[in-house]
Amino acid sequence: MRKISVLIANRHATSICLEEEFYQSLLSIAAELNISLNQLVSQIDDERRNTNLSSAIRLYILSYYKQQLMNAKKTEKK
Repeated sequence: MRKISVLIANRHATSICLEEEFYQSLLSIAAELNISLNQLVSQIDDERRNTNLSSAIRLYILSYYKQQLMNAKKTEKK
């Protein structure tokens, strides 16, 4: 597990615990979207529903990669 400190919405500091693989995925997604890690975590925090932030991040990563897979399959069919 990796504990990281993030700044949510440029005003609220918090720390989250993520497995290394999820942390690396989060960094990769932020780079793909051309935004900072703090911006991505702030976005996830704004959209989460009744889950803790670490869980919301894991679910976001899963959803992000599932969407990429679906898009790739649509492209293959064309």
